[in-house]
Amino acid sequence: MSLRFAAIGLDHRHIYHLVGGLIDAGGTCVGYDPTTSDPNVLAGFRERFPAVASVSDRRQLLEDPTIDVIVIAAVPSERAAIAVAAMRHGKDIMVDKPGVTAPAQLAEVEQVVRETGRIFSICFSERFVVPATEVAGQLIADGAIGRVVQTLGLGPHRLNKKIRPAWFFDPAQYGGILGDIASHQIDQFLHFTGSTDARIVTSAIGNFGNPQTPDFQDFGEILLRSEHATGYIRVDWFTADGLPTWGDGRLTILGTEGTIELRKYVDIDGRPGTDHVFLVDGKGTRHIDGSTAPLRYFKNFTADVRDRTQTAMSQRHVFTVSRLALEAQAAAQRLTQGNRS
Repeated sequence: MSLRFAAIGLDHRHIYHLVGGLIDAGGTCVGYDPTTSDPNVLAGFRERFPAVASVSDRRQLLEDPTIDVIVIAAVPSERAAIAVAAMRHGKDIMVDKPGVTAPAQLAEVEQVVRETGRIFSICFSERFVVPATEVAGQLIADGAIGRVVQTLGLGPHRLNKKIRPAWFFDPAQYGGILGDIASHQIDQFLHFTGSTDARIVTSAIGNFGNPQTPDFQDFGEILLRSEHATGYIRVDWFTADGLPTWGDGRLTILGTEGTIELRKYVDIDGRPGTDHVFLVDGKGTRHIDGSTAPLRYFKNFTADVRDRTQTAMSQRHVFTVSRLALEAQAAAQRLTQGNRS
């Protein structure tokens, strides 16, 4: 089977990952809805995928029985509704994070998945499009650091304020910083610790550097625990312009016999390139170039659509990450300059 898919919701640049990843896995993008809140995203899409046809009415894509999958990177608050409509038309879903921005949306998506048997997959790009995470997973599986007991996930981002659309600064539309970008780190915590669930111990949000948009959240943190592991997450929008990439994303995985640190996008003032893996074990320390490790998510997703399996990611995992991100966002203390201590 050659997977046929279409794109609806071209509001975030992550649409390029979704479409490009499925094409690389052997799929064919047969059309897209050009509706967008960000003309720059649409222009970038057309530049990258010039052979894909624009369709003026998204219902043509939803109702086409030959289309297997809809990929979605719409305004976050609109993603669940698009996904529900597509699943009711018999399509499987690959959506950018966050897949949902409210508990009611999550409940509806879960219900429609149960009713239709469709796949609702969130592409957590900080794991699924980062080869270094594949290396880390294999090291853990091989017992290189013993039993994983804690993860430290850092997700700094560059704000690029001048090019962001209006919805980007409205928590009701983007889901808040914990509901949005911290979902990456929650996903990684569950995955690398082998946890099927967790609880939010404490969480916080703040706006420390953007008084012109007071509802915007430029800082967030979470402490979470499962039955056998703990995790700390910090996300922010303070990456300085001097860094040669959009953020110095890091993940440190603590095991009973060693540690793994991922410097995903840059080794500051050190080795060139991306996907730096540092291993410390009983034998010493070493650097591993993870940049050539094969990515499996898109091929596994394609196989799951064909075989009705869950090899890319379990449906339970998708919903658990979404629920925990929503819980962290809802429970977050609002930090100010005066209450951070």
